[in-house]
Amino acid sequence: QLQLVESGGGLVQPGGSLRLSCAASGFILDDYAIGWFRQAPGKEREGVSCISRRRGITSYAESVKGRFTITRDNAKNTVYLQMNNLKPEDTAIYYCAARVTTVQLMCIRNAPSYDYWGQGTQVTVSS
Repeated sequence: QLQLVESGGGLVQPGGSLRLSCAASGFILDDYAIGWFRQAPGKEREGVSCISRRRGITSYAESVKGRFTITRDNAKNTVYLQMNNLKPEDTAIYYCAARVTTVQLMCIRNAPSYDYWGQGTQVTVSS
C-alpha cells in the first residue's frame, strides 16, 4: 500500500525554523517527483516546493524562496522541507505528494498533477 506520512509540524515563533519530513512506504520514492503543498483556512492549496526524480532539481514559490529548502534522501525514502525565518503567513497545513512521471530532471508545483498525498501536518507561526 502506497503511503506518504508527514511529520515535523508544530507551533513556532516568527523567525523560527522547522523541518518537515515526508516518509514513503510501499514504494520507492526516487521513482517519483515530490512536492510540498500548503493550504491555509479559506485559501486555495499552494505549491510551495518540488524536487525532481534525479539530480535534485528544485522549484520554489516566490513567497518561500531563500527561506525554504527541499531535499531528498533516497536511502531513507524520505523528502524534507527545511523552513527558516518563518512568518505568520506561512501558517497552514502542509502536505507532501508524489507524482508519477518519466521526466527525471524537472518538477512542477501543480497540485492536480500529483498522484499520491499524505495526510498533512499543521504548521502554526505565531508569537
